[in-house]
Amino acid sequence: MIDKYLNKEFLINISMILLGLIALFAFFDFMQEINDLGKGSYGLFQALIYIALTIPGRIYEIIPLAVLLGSMLAVGQLSNSSELTIIRSSGYSIKKIAKTLILVGIFFALLSIFIGEFITPTSEKAAQQLKINSKASVVSQEFRSGFWIKDGDNFVNIENVLPDASLEGINIYEFDTNFNLRTISKAKKGQFVDGLWKLEAITQKIIKEKTIETVTIEKGSWKSLMRPEMINALIISPEKMSTINLLKFINYLKKNNQKSTKYEVALWEKIIHPIMPIIMIIFAVPFGFFQERSGGKFFKMFIGIIAGIAYQIFNTMIRHLSLLYDWQPFLSALIPTTIFFLIGIYMIIRFEHR
Repeated sequence: MIDKYLNKEFLINISMILLGLIALFAFFDFMQEINDLGKGSYGLFQALIYIALTIPGRIYEIIPLAVLLGSMLAVGQLSNSSELTIIRSSGYSIKKIAKTLILVGIFFALLSIFIGEFITPTSEKAAQQLKINSKASVVSQEFRSGFWIKDGDNFVNIENVLPDASLEGINIYEFDTNFNLRTISKAKKGQFVDGLWKLEAITQKIIKEKTIETVTIEKGSWKSLMRPEMINALIISPEKMSTINLLKFINYLKKNNQKSTKYEVALWEKIIHPIMPIIMIIFAVPFGFFQERSGGKFFKMFIGIIAGIAYQIFNTMIRHLSLLYDWQPFLSALIPTTIFFLIGIYMIIRFEHR
């Protein structure tokens, strides 16, 4: 009975906090979108749909914070009403309470995996496509000349990437084994069909020893390591991509001897992220036995907010340091998580023997 009661109280409080945070972030997102209203056909209706499509991504991001704040609120309420004292007198140690509540953490961990892997990548891409189409624009470019991609021994310049992952203004520079430029192929459009890129309006310049031969082709096929799911990386941020697509994109970059640290960091964060709800509960439970007669639930809620902000700042700092100093990608995900976990375990042991 006590197990069910504890899990129910934590589940209710975490769910309430999660809904509140979703509403808060949706409001902030709407305020940010106001500046784009009126650009092309991007109006109020499109902005509301865009925000609705980005909500799964927001839920995925804030689940650990919601679990932390909801757990702090729950332990504050239980402590304020002396229920924690009664539960402990019934033979429940702090360790046993934490173990009991891991079930709630597992529930939110599975929810994170489901949303992060199966909903967010699709909804985020749909949101970006809606906004790009409505504003009659293309995906933002890294350089004025467009995107530059290494494809085996060749270099590819793509002027525009459209929301459906089709390409405009494709320039393919083919080199031989001695890195001598042999062919320059230019295509007006390109679309991925049946494992090949179908190009239209192709102009090909074949460079020979003394002459340059120009050939015009109406349609042609281009076999490339690049896939549409890799183009998604140009539309959505690495954190919103699925694990499978991240792995494919990292593999593609490594095959072409390109730096993949940014995407490897995102991959490790996706691996660690589902564990965070469990760690946040372990971190929060000991606070129910901290200053039981002062501050009450609102004091513990305040501690939860400060801890959540500290975690986000520390996590962001470690991620940037990892990219700046080229640390092992797994470190940026493991360091903040491990520190929070160890603090939680330390406090459980300390208050258990107090």
